[in-house]
Amino acid sequence: MLPISLYDSIEPAWCSGCGNFGMLKAFKQALAELDIRPEEIVVVSGIGQSGKFPHYLKCNMFNGIHGRTLPVATGCRLANHEMKVVAEAGDGDCYGEGGNHLLAALRRNPDLTLVVHNNQVYALTKGQASPTSDLGYKTLLQPHGVGYPPLHALAIAVAQNCSWVGRGFAGRAAHLTGLYQQALTHKGFSILEVLQPCVTFNKINTYQWYEQRVYDVEQEPDYDPANERWAYQKAKEWGERIPIGVIYRHPRPILEELHPPLKDGPLVRQQPERPVRELLADFI
Repeated sequence: MLPISLYDSIEPAWCSGCGNFGMLKAFKQALAELDIRPEEIVVVSGIGQSGKFPHYLKCNMFNGIHGRTLPVATGCRLANHEMKVVAEAGDGDCYGEGGNHLLAALRRNPDLTLVVHNNQVYALTKGQASPTSDLGYKTLLQPHGVGYPPLHALAIAVAQNCSWVGRGFAGRAAHLTGLYQQALTHKGFSILEVLQPCVTFNKINTYQWYEQRVYDVEQEPDYDPANERWAYQKAKEWGERIPIGVIYRHPRPILEELHPPLKDGPLVRQQPERPVRELLADFI
C-alpha cells in the first residue's frame, strides 16, 4: 500500500463540512490501497465544486468546461489506454449540461470511471435547483418549489446496459473507499454516483437526512446486480429508503477493443503514418 500523503496537493477551498472532503479522503485511500501512483492516473473535471476535485489531488489532470468532462476523458483514454482515467462531475455538470455526453459514454463503453458528485443543487452558482433536486424543493431561484420530479440517472444507466453502476454516500468513508476500488478496477464504463451533502445551500438533504435513509443494497436478501429488472427498480428507489452499493454489473466489449490501431499500443507511443503537417494540409 502506498502512503496517503503521496496524493496530497494544495489545501481544499470547499466549505467546512462539505461532502467533497469525505469523497477526496476515500478516493486517496482507494488509490493508495490499489497502488496506483499519481503519474499513473489522469482526472478530468468540468465546472462546479466537483470540478475542483483534481486541484486538491496530486495527479495528471485536465479541467474542462461545463458538461464536457466525458468526451475529454474518453479522448484521454483513447490516446493512452495504459493510464487510469477518471471523470469527476457534479449532478448539474453531468446530468444537465453534460447529459448527451453521458448517453454517448453509456453507448460506447470506454474503460474509464465517472464519479458524479450529487448534492442536488448547483453549489458553485449559489444553490439553484439541479436535475436531481426533489419535487417541491425551494431555492432563491425556485421560491415556489421545483415543479417536476428528479432525474434518475442511474436508472437510465441500467436501462442502457452500463457495465457497472454504483452509488455511495460521502458520510460513509470505508464503504465509499470500497466502491471507488471496484469502479477503478472494473473493465468498462463505471458510473459511481456519490450522495454529497452541500452544507451551505442544501439544508434539506443533510448528513442526518441521508443517514436515516441510506442502506447497503448488497446486504439485501434479494441482491442481484446481474438482474437488469431488479437493478432498474433499485436505481429508481428514492425517498424513505435509498440504496447504496453496487447496483448493476453487465460486462460488455469496451470501446478501446473496437479500434484496431490501439492493438499496436497507446497512440502516444505510435508514429503517424504521415507527418502531422501533411495531414493538416488535407483540411486547408
